[in-house]
Amino acid sequence: MKPFRMAMLTLTLLPLVALAAPPEASGEADRAEKRARMMRVLGLAEELGLDETQALKMAETMRQFDERRRPLMEQVHESARVLRRAASGDASVQAQVDQAVQKVFDARAQLATLDREMYQALSKDLPPQKRAQLAIFMARHEGKMAKFMKTAERQERQERRQERLRERMQRMQQRLQERGAGGQ
Repeated sequence: MKPFRMAMLTLTLLPLVALAAPPEASGEADRAEKRARMMRVLGLAEELGLDETQALKMAETMRQFDERRRPLMEQVHESARVLRRAASGDASVQAQVDQAVQKVFDARAQLATLDREMYQALSKDLPPQKRAQLAIFMARHEGKMAKFMKTAERQERQERRQERLRERMQRMQQRLQERGAGGQ
């Protein structure tokens, strides 16, 4: 794809990605998700040689599937948290292990079905060569998206840790002030 067409496509899709974000979108994780979505659309447009109209149509189709994927991904992440806590010895979640494992398998099966449906929706008007390119792109992109999600999740955990640390520091300072005022 020519640089000018790529720039025009980027400028055309940028507002669409911003509007497609959920209203509660905030934080680094949401920004990472938006970046990943934009990169996916641009990469797909470049890989398949799409014009702006075709790219916008595919972006809208993918956004609809992303909205259906989001609750399933959250379910996988929540179950993974439970499993990590149980694996580290947290007795409060030991009874939830089997249920969490089942939820992960169920959600992953539903995600695979959604991926198949998205491929079918995106490829329905494409010639065989472009369908093959789309399949390769989706397989390659899935790994990249997983990396983005892991990075975003890691950043989100770090932000939560920092917030908890700030709260502890404030409580400690408050106790010290109370002790200092009480000892005078």
